[in-house]
Amino acid sequence: MSAQERFERLATLPMRSFTPERRGVTSMWKQVSEVIDHRQLLWLLTRRDLQVRYRGSVLGFLWTLIKPLILLATYYVILGQVLGAARGIENFGIYVFSGLTIYMLFSESLGAAAGSIVGNGGLVKKIYLPREIFPLAAIGGAIFMFSMQLLVLVGAVVIGGEWPPAQGLLYFFPSVLLILVYVTGIGLLLSALNVYLRDVQYITEILLTLMMWGSPIVYSWQMVRGVLDRFQLPAWLLEVYTNNPLTLAVLGFHRSLWSGGTEADYPTDLALRMGIAGVIGVIFLLCAHWAFQRMQSNLAQEL
Repeated sequence: MSAQERFERLATLPMRSFTPERRGVTSMWKQVSEVIDHRQLLWLLTRRDLQVRYRGSVLGFLWTLIKPLILLATYYVILGQVLGAARGIENFGIYVFSGLTIYMLFSESLGAAAGSIVGNGGLVKKIYLPREIFPLAAIGGAIFMFSMQLLVLVGAVVIGGEWPPAQGLLYFFPSVLLILVYVTGIGLLLSALNVYLRDVQYITEILLTLMMWGSPIVYSWQMVRGVLDRFQLPAWLLEVYTNNPLTLAVLGFHRSLWSGGTEADYPTDLALRMGIAGVIGVIFLLCAHWAFQRMQSNLAQEL
């Protein structure tokens, strides 16, 4: 029996309430093992979500490229040329698009993960599966869209002939991993909380819109430092802004794919800052998974 047939068979089972055993931190590896055992279903859910997203669309997966390209054109023309944000930022188009690409991975992952369990409520109530599968499948779909946008970004870098320094490429994978660690932890929490309070999904969408402007995507980190110095604001504000994992990931992504930067465009010890944020992110992920385990026992009943 194929994975598709098994999934369809699960969807036709009669509804029954199931309360999974409450688990603690000591069973975390068991939970991970369960997710691995259901990896075929995880892939199937990811593929289904992508197909449903563009079902009936003429352009299909091309929309994953159209949205960031429209955003790029808007920011490049309005902010970069009309409002002058491009002054002092060389290769402004690549700069904005690289920041948008890594931010879209963050935004799409959390936006989809927040509503993943509620969206699969029928399946959750019918049979027990590792509940982590649903936010992970949502994040998997966001990773696919990220890879499509990344192809366009790399193509733009190749066509433009503006290759970044070779050492800058070392920041690529740490930047992506930093985003994935945090969105997995936050996504687990949001997906469970949204079952108990449905406003969580809408609040998340608003916060994600605001967070884009709180990251150096359409402006440079150096501009933020200059504004704080001009108004003689405390230095710790710059540290708080800089050490935000999203800011660090955007800066690392810029360093790996944007050729126009200098050392003044990045904080000192960027690699060390990303490493510390990564360690904190792993600890946060473990805590988030523990909290998810505590909340998942009543998910079926709440749905």
